[in-house]
Amino acid sequence: MNTMSDTETKPDVRDGIIHTAIPADEVARLSDDIVAALKTVYDPEIPSDIFELGLIYKIDIEDDRTVKIVMTLTAPGCPVAGEMPGWVENAVGSVEGVSGVEVEMSFDPPWTPDRMSEEAQVAVGWY
Repeated sequence: MNTMSDTETKPDVRDGIIHTAIPADEVARLSDDIVAALKTVYDPEIPSDIFELGLIYKIDIEDDRTVKIVMTLTAPGCPVAGEMPGWVENAVGSVEGVSGVEVEMSFDPPWTPDRMSEEAQVAVGWY
């Protein structure tokens, strides 16, 4: 198991997937709350949340606090493909300060297990 030394900094989960022009302190709170909301959404066939599974490709927080999410599924034929965007919309829409949510599905690039966090790998018994 990898452990971080005191000199290493923990990577910011927002880097690379959260983009906005609103003030940094508000972005930090909103993005933390959005990530926490995403972590309440689970693929019913996999015992890990969609964020840790690496299903979230991008999160944009617009100036009007609309959140645009680009996500994928573990497989295009996933049995909950029609329901998952609604679950994400409901979870993120409940975050204080979010004015609306738009969820876009993308299969480019296709999801692979390499996108899973160490936490998700442990949850599914792959680590």
